[in-house]
Amino acid sequence: MLVSDALDATFSRDRLDTDYDARATVTVETFETIIEAYASRTREAKRACLFVEDHPLEPDTGLTLDVYGRTDTPRPAVLFIHGGYWRALSKDHSGFMAPMLAGHGIVTIAPDYRLAPDVRFGEIVADIRKTFAHVWHHAAELGIDRRRIVPVGSSAGGHLAASLLQPGWQAEYDLPPVPVHAAMPVSGLFDLAPIARCHPQQWLGLNDAEIEDFSPLRHLPSPGPRIVTALGEHEAPGFVRQSRAWHEAIVENGVHAEHIVIAGRNHFDVILDLCDTRSKLARALLDLVAGC
Repeated sequence: MLVSDALDATFSRDRLDTDYDARATVTVETFETIIEAYASRTREAKRACLFVEDHPLEPDTGLTLDVYGRTDTPRPAVLFIHGGYWRALSKDHSGFMAPMLAGHGIVTIAPDYRLAPDVRFGEIVADIRKTFAHVWHHAAELGIDRRRIVPVGSSAGGHLAASLLQPGWQAEYDLPPVPVHAAMPVSGLFDLAPIARCHPQQWLGLNDAEIEDFSPLRHLPSPGPRIVTALGEHEAPGFVRQSRAWHEAIVENGVHAEHIVIAGRNHFDVILDLCDTRSKLARALLDLVAGC
């Protein structure tokens, strides 16, 4: 039996609704303040170090990305994938860490992707895979070392970052079998089965094939990449179980991985620690980039 088959399988709908309700872990005022901080700090980053705005993917998909940190020589890059339970936010909430990274010679890439319920779940995953492939193939144009593109994602973005580590999709985009050498899912989700049994199913409408195909816990990366999973101390219980389960599974599969918990942080503000070079989360990311 797959480890993912047992994750939360015995829990009631009410229990799952509670355990996967990240919003309920903070007040409305706190939530709104943090989301505005994503946006305001991204605007500040655009003024400070934006290189290219609304760079289109090829062939034309309607998707665009922002690139922060102009360089004259190829540099490592962080591909930051926003959260929002696959239905909210955008790249305009995704550049806040760029000044910190630029100070360490690292490019930041902030992509958009289509959102539920307007598209099927597989199309969301495909958008991020297309984005990664585009950045990899156009790395020289963007001033990036394509061997050192590090996906980082928050919440639903953590799931999408992990989806880039799944085997089997790379050949479709003319990529090597293991194009990702390091990644950091923060407050991520890795098994969609519990999600399909609670409130996000209202806008995701997941079917059995999507649960199987797009659950990273069911398609583990082979040894090679270095991975850090991270959580805030005050996360909803479902997010804690998912991160721990995926971390334990990839370690058992031979992957070099570390799991960290950021004291005093919640599901929403933990990712803002990437603005501060001195923070535990930022140091972990900088070490990850340096080692890939």
